[in-house]
Amino acid sequence: MSLSRPIYSLMGVYLEQMFNHPVRTKSITASALAASANYTSQRMAGKGKINQQSVLSYALFGLIFGGSVPHYFYKTVERLFHEDVKFRRFFQFLSERLVYAPIYQALSLYFLARFEMKSHNVAMANLMKLYWPLLKANWQYLSLAVFLNIYYVPPMFRTVTMSLVSFVWVVYIAHKRRRFQEKQEAASKSK
Repeated sequence: MSLSRPIYSLMGVYLEQMFNHPVRTKSITASALAASANYTSQRMAGKGKINQQSVLSYALFGLIFGGSVPHYFYKTVERLFHEDVKFRRFFQFLSERLVYAPIYQALSLYFLARFEMKSHNVAMANLMKLYWPLLKANWQYLSLAVFLNIYYVPPMFRTVTMSLVSFVWVVYIAHKRRRFQEKQEAASKSK
């Protein structure tokens, strides 16, 4: 029982911050989750040395885009498809899957490479090679989570809920990006 009191206090502070400063709280949460997901991915890959630049890049992406973009997207969708709209949750789901997911996927692939100090050309090559397979995987594996999030989670918590789901997704993306970069480095060394 004594352990639960600090946890409840921490949750109370978090919820208060979420209510008073939603974008800041969601951005910090997304940053911490993205960095820890990248770190987890590197540990799972068996890398002896952690690529700190990659962890920092994911943290920076989460801080800049991971809280603010989903926050404003979900807020806009709530306004567009308000209570009077028939099948509003379905339209919210479709807009997330067909508008938000493709744009956010492109944004993440490009800016993660740029935050890792890669050139525009390398970032674009990374985007062109990985975009379609990752978007198809996103639609295939995350659609149920998005559906449940839109239908059952209150709007205030949708971004945080998807940040938690995206922890697993970021581990997957980091793994795919790392394998692609290793193939590129091997190809350039063999020339």
